[in-house]
Amino acid sequence: MNVIREDIDALNALLKVEVKPEDYQDKVSKTLNDYRKKANLPGFRPGHVPLGLIKKQYGPPVLADELNKVVNQSLQKFLSENQVEILGNPIPKEDEEVKGDFTKPETFEFTYQIGLVPNIKVALSAKNKFDYVKVKVDKKL
Repeated sequence: MNVIREDIDALNALLKVEVKPEDYQDKVSKTLNDYRKKANLPGFRPGHVPLGLIKKQYGPPVLADELNKVVNQSLQKFLSENQVEILGNPIPKEDEEVKGDFTKPETFEFTYQIGLVPNIKVALSAKNKFDYVKVKVDKKL
């Protein structure tokens, strides 16, 4: 798994996450085998449904779910290891589609936008003076 950061400007950046088959294949196979054990389809004994039929029926949704988990974990790991302070959560980039094919899974690439926390320095000292406005609350207000 590879996460690449591309800075757009001082407050925005892109994170590109490249997920290879070895990153998700074991988890997808394990989940499909669990589905196989619990499946109850007409014409088959419970738990003895062929794996090919399970892959055909549940393969793409399970793949999408596992990819989502893997990508979220890798993003959080990247942000914590590199101590990147962001505003909110990473947002999938709208005008860029996921690179990869869910029918023939290989390498996938996801692109996310992040908002970076600006560096704000306020120099205050004991010499600074501020007006304190006291609001008088009457019955009309």
